[in-house]
Amino acid sequence: MNMEMNHPILFFDGVCNLCNTSIQRVIKADKKGVFRFASLQSETAKELLADSGLNPTELKSVILLHQDRFYTRSNAVLESVRLLGGAWSLLYIFIIVPPFIRNAIYDWIARNRYRWFGKKDACMIPSPELKSRFL
Repeated sequence: MNMEMNHPILFFDGVCNLCNTSIQRVIKADKKGVFRFASLQSETAKELLADSGLNPTELKSVILLHQDRFYTRSNAVLESVRLLGGAWSLLYIFIIVPPFIRNAIYDWIARNRYRWFGKKDACMIPSPELKSRFL
């Protein structure tokens, strides 16, 4: 697990269809395989988030852990696109929008995501070739 700490880790709601689709897009865009992933429902999330003051049972936020720093909500999304590089990093321009506006939009989507996009009965199981990137 220590080697994995050198990689940015995205924690996501493993049963949320929007979250799973977003993670699939990150995987596809992450040509160098830099990101690691863990559902918020996982033991890894409970372990790594325990001392951070973040609650993995609070499933309303994607959480990014990068270089010992936690990013949540819109900051997690924007930092993730910045780290992806390429055309994705152009979305980082939205960092200029004040956080209270970005997070209000993020929270509105988070509150409605199951209704709009649906929900799975269980967390996604990564394919064998992706399994090493999931913690």
